[in-house]
Amino acid sequence: MTTSTWSLDATSGKLLVRTGVAGRAARMGHRLTIAMQSWRATVRWVADEPASAELTVPVDSLVVIRGDGGATPLTGSAKSMVRSQALKSLEEGKYPQIRFVTEDIAKTAGGYRLGGTLEIHGVSRPQLVDLAAEERDDGWALSAELPVTQTDFGVKPYSLFMGSLKVADTVTVAFSATHPK
Repeated sequence: MTTSTWSLDATSGKLLVRTGVAGRAARMGHRLTIAMQSWRATVRWVADEPASAELTVPVDSLVVIRGDGGATPLTGSAKSMVRSQALKSLEEGKYPQIRFVTEDIAKTAGGYRLGGTLEIHGVSRPQLVDLAAEERDDGWALSAELPVTQTDFGVKPYSLFMGSLKVADTVTVAFSATHPK
C-alpha cells in the first residue's frame, strides 16, 4: 500500500475570515474580510484516499483586507487598529496558533467530509468540514466554507459603545486552494 503526503500553504490558495456586525448601531460598522497570510496544511494519503489532514494557522498572520459598509471608509490606520483588536481578542501571545486535525475523512458526492477537532484560543471542539474537491486537467481545486461561533471557543467578539456596535459572534471561514497532479 503506497502512502504520500500533500503539502499546501498560502502559496497554494487563500484562507479568509469574513465577519458581520451586530448591535443597535450595526449600520455604522464594517463587515470585514480578513486574510490569514500564513498557513500550512498537510494531507496524508494511503493508496488513493486521504487518511488524515492537519491545518495550522499562526494567529499573528491575520491581516485586514477590507471593510464593507460602515459609516466611514476603513482606512489603513483603522485596519491596523482592527488587526490589533482582533489579536487582543484571540490572545495571540497566549494562543499563537489555530489548528484543525482529522483522521475521519469520508468521500462525498462533491469531495470529502472531514470530522475532526478545531482548536482556537486554547479550546478544542469537534468540527465537521465539507470540503469540495474538483479534479481538473492540471490538478485539484479544493474549497470549503465554515461558520465558526467565536464564543464557542472562549473568544469575546470585539465591541464598542457599550455593546451597541460589535463584531457578530459567528464568522465565516473560507478556504480555497489548488494542488497540482
